[in-house]
Amino acid sequence: MGKEIDLHQEDPMSGVANLFDVGVVFIVGLIGALISAYSLLDFLSPTTEITMVRQKDNDRVEIVTKKGKQIKVEKVTDKKLQGEGTRLGTAYRLKDGKVIYVPEGDTEK
Repeated sequence: MGKEIDLHQEDPMSGVANLFDVGVVFIVGLIGALISAYSLLDFLSPTTEITMVRQKDNDRVEIVTKKGKQIKVEKVTDKKLQGEGTRLGTAYRLKDGKVIYVPEGDTEK
């Protein structure tokens, strides 16, 4: 009779394809975890307005503001101000971390 053909031979590259699929699923899961850990879902919504204050490692402070699709980052500095202007008020930080703004000037009663 003839030679028997082994139909159960396994392709050596099939394991690599499975590892690629597992890697893609892992990366997508990691991106989802990072987005939820840093609460970035609000930044993806086009209708929300967000103001966030971040303190960097070198004691620099940034204010991140999002209105619609526009995101604006402002860096806070301790440099002396120059020029003309009017003082608007004073800000106080409470023990619980909240900041209260008290306007100065004439108040109407």
